[in-house]
Amino acid sequence: MSTIEVSLTKQLGDFHLDVSFKLPANGVIALFGRSGSGKTSLLRAIAGLIRPSNGVVKINGEIWQDEHQFIPTHQRPLGYVFQEASLFPHLSVRRNLEYGWRRIPKANRKIDFDSVVELLGIGPFIQRATHRLSGGERQRVAIARALLTSPRLLLMDEPLSALDHGAKRSILPYLENLNDELAIPSLYVSHDPNEVAHLADQMVVLEEGKVIATGPAANLLTQLDLPMAQFDDAAATLAGSVSAHDHTFHLTWISMHGGRVAVAREDLPVGRHARVRIQARDVSLSLKAHSDTSIINILPAIVVDTKEVNQTQMIVRLELFDGQTLLSRITRRSGLGLGLHEGMQLYAQVKSVALIG
Repeated sequence: MSTIEVSLTKQLGDFHLDVSFKLPANGVIALFGRSGSGKTSLLRAIAGLIRPSNGVVKINGEIWQDEHQFIPTHQRPLGYVFQEASLFPHLSVRRNLEYGWRRIPKANRKIDFDSVVELLGIGPFIQRATHRLSGGERQRVAIARALLTSPRLLLMDEPLSALDHGAKRSILPYLENLNDELAIPSLYVSHDPNEVAHLADQMVVLEEGKVIATGPAANLLTQLDLPMAQFDDAAATLAGSVSAHDHTFHLTWISMHGGRVAVAREDLPVGRHARVRIQARDVSLSLKAHSDTSIINILPAIVVDTKEVNQTQMIVRLELFDGQTLLSRITRRSGLGLGLHEGMQLYAQVKSVALIG
């Protein structure tokens, strides 16, 4: 199996970076943590922009650095997307894209120019001057330029952090398409659980320069001993497939083993893979499956763990029949009244579901 293997130590002023992880080299790996946790320093070290005191970086068996060698950044087959797009202001969009693409010998070009332009929706403004682009358009061009170097690893350092909410929403579908269409693993720096839920397959969680958890993103986002589950907007991501459309009430049903949830009608083919995001505060719990309720999304589940968030609220981790996990944020009073305990079977009543991919 192809893997990304990283083991690095580096003293950066008063900050000490000491990380080690090994994960499958496919899809998107989120480097997640609060500001100052070491995410960007780790990304820069993997790129060779920071030279560690001790370190190993091995991508699909190819050694970029170890105790015997250190390949400089310009010789590493990577694409790097910064927080700011950093486009050449004197060049058009097309010329910016061609800059990196033409530097790659034809025999080594693994990504087609026109395909990247189409994938990222750049065609309508490809002749435009870069200063006439919106923030979201600039970042799409920056991502396309990085891809056209035919990298074996794409590094993205919070590429949406400088964008407003609307621009973020507009660019997320393009990033999701990258994951679906191109077989290039990505390391994606973020402190936003919503971005991680949309994009990430795996996660590396950082705290004070150290790795505190690695593994599938959907699983880590719901672990009660990690900080994400205690955020006000804590949420779970569930994978399923489109099973039916309700034309009368304009709903689309997403099915998992043992249950299904409805989202607002989407023009998606039946059978298509789909992911939904469910916020913990939108999940209430019941000991029985009610039909006398306005809630139509009711999933049988088992209590895995509980944790008090504060004097008023608690968070409950639930496991569905297919092994996927869900969070519920309820009052401590409600939890006590239900007699919650590990292994208890009950029903998760989901008030709102968002389709994310």
